[in-house]
Amino acid sequence: MSDVLALAGVGVVRDGATLLDDVDWEVEEGQRWVILGPNGAGKTTLLQLASGRMHPTRGVVGVLGEVLGAVDVFELRPRIGLASASLADRIPGSERVADVVVTASYGVVGRWRENYDSLDHSRALELLEALGAAHLVDRTFGTLSEGERKRVQIARALMTDPELMLLDEPAAGLDLGGREDLVARLGVIAADVMAPALVLVTHHVEEIPPHFTDVLLLREGRVVAQGPIEITLTAENLSATFGLPLELEQRGSRYTAWSR
Repeated sequence: MSDVLALAGVGVVRDGATLLDDVDWEVEEGQRWVILGPNGAGKTTLLQLASGRMHPTRGVVGVLGEVLGAVDVFELRPRIGLASASLADRIPGSERVADVVVTASYGVVGRWRENYDSLDHSRALELLEALGAAHLVDRTFGTLSEGERKRVQIARALMTDPELMLLDEPAAGLDLGGREDLVARLGVIAADVMAPALVLVTHHVEEIPPHFTDVLLLREGRVVAQGPIEITLTAENLSATFGLPLELEQRGSRYTAWSR
C-alpha cells in the first residue's frame, strides 16, 4: 500500500497560538481513520492540512504523493473529497440539490456556466440515492434540514471519485435518528473496498461508523495515541485525550463512553 497522507514533524502556529505540535501521521490506501479529541485539539486544523487548504508552519505534509508547498493545490484539491461546515456555509441557499452535487466536478459551489453531461447528472443521482437523499434532488439547499444537508454534502464529496475523503464532524447537530442513519450509511461506504481512504473527525466515540480501521487521538495539538482502533481506542487513551476519567464500552462495531 502507498501513503495517501504522510505528515512528519508537522507544526502549525497562527497568531502566536500553537494549533499542532510535532505531529507524525500516515494514512494508507484502504484505511479508514477517525480523529478524536476535545474542542481546540487541532482536529480541524489537521483536516485543513490534509485537504490542501492550509500549509504547515514547520514539518512536511505529503498528500496523494505530492508535497504541500511544492504542488499547485488547485490541481490537488479535486482529488480530495471534503465535507465540512465551512464548505456548507459557502453553498448558496437557492442552489438546487442536484447542482450542489454535480458542481463538485468543477470544484465550484454555485452553478454558473459549466457544462455537465448526462453521466454527471446520473452519477449525482446515484450518490444521492446511496445517501438516502434522492428525493431531495429538486429541493434548494437552504430548505434542507441539518441531516439532509449532511447527506448532500457527502454525496458531493464523492462526486469526483476522490482518492481521499475527509469528513469534518458529519454527525454534528443531528438528532439521534439522524445520527444513527448517517453512521450506518458511512459504515456501508467504509466497508466498500473501492471507496477512497477515509478520515473522519468527531468529538464522540458514538459517532464512529462500523468498519473504521484506525484512530488518531489529539489533545492540545499533540498526538496522544494512534494506531489500529481495536488496540488504540482504550479507556486509558480516551481519558488522557479528554482530560477526565472515562469508561469505554464496545458493543459489536460501536462504542460508548461515559465519565467514571
